Amino acid sequence: MATSEIHVFARWKVKEGNKPDVLKLLKTLASKTLSEKGNLFYRINQSKTDASTLILFEGYTDESAQKAHVDSDHYKELAAKIIPLLDEREVFITTPLEE
Repeated sequence: MATSEIHVFARWKVKEGNKPDVLKLLKTLASKTLSEKGNLFYRINQSKTDASTLILFEGYTDESAQKAHVDSDHYKELAAKIIPLLDEREVFITTPLEE
């Protein structure tokens, strides 16, 4: 049975020398995101094989909650600061499958 939850997986490859700044901005973004009404979780992970690769794992109650997140002022402000510090950025928006 499918669920209405939305999970986001983002893979970020941080430009050399920018990881401390990205992590500082990400902690602020995570804190603000966790206070959003429809947010379920926001987890920041680092690749075990490449320290410059971060994987974000986010959960939202539904599609409108995820859209509200990317439309929020704090997301727009912080993403505008983070994205130039990245070499690569890939985002997957998914729905969990229940077996």
